[in-house]
Amino acid sequence: MPRKPIETATAAVAREPVTRERAVRLAVALADAGGIESVSMRKLATELSITPMSLYYHVKSKDDIFDGMLDAVYSEMHVPGVDVAWRAAMLERARSTRAVLARHPWAISLDARTSPGPATLGHLDATIGVLRAAGFSMPLVGHAMSLLDSYVQGFAMQEATLPLDASGDIGAVTEDILAQQEMMSNAFPNLAEMAATLILQPGYAYGNEFEFGLELILHGIERMHRSTESG
Repeated sequence: MPRKPIETATAAVAREPVTRERAVRLAVALADAGGIESVSMRKLATELSITPMSLYYHVKSKDDIFDGMLDAVYSEMHVPGVDVAWRAAMLERARSTRAVLARHPWAISLDARTSPGPATLGHLDATIGVLRAAGFSMPLVGHAMSLLDSYVQGFAMQEATLPLDASGDIGAVTEDILAQQEMMSNAFPNLAEMAATLILQPGYAYGNEFEFGLELILHGIERMHRSTESG
């Protein structure tokens, strides 16, 4: 039996006019279901019940679709406000970004090759505004954002590739680790010790490492901010 298009749940949806926004929404759904490689103009046209050539009346190119997809992802992220202390705002921003990227892990690979849209630019502008309102110099704003974004996106990429469950637990590979423990003890004693004393211990979850690293980074940024204020 052929697969039904993603967006044909009701007759009303089927009658929805074709627009760039709808095409982007469907592209996001395709990527969520099958990864970014599953997004093609032909497949998108099929989901929209139009011909591939007709799709170009609504979007400029595949890159235009990718631009819209990433902007749609950014629109889900928490936008920090200047009425919140900078550290609390950056903490919430980082947690929100991690959660959104967990829902759309394909977006991590798109970030460097798309043109930013209004949601992306608004998110970045608001972040800069929070830090500037807290007295950060512009160079320190750049350092802080680069450090935080590199950490959050890198952690999200790790979570997307490691065999973790929804809570960040690595228990899915516990049996494999146990089976290799004797070999590891002989050949890789440090890894064996880490497995025995940390990873295999009850309650350990790789996802918990996120908060530790985030606090460490925020603490370092705060120290730099204080030193530049006093200097």
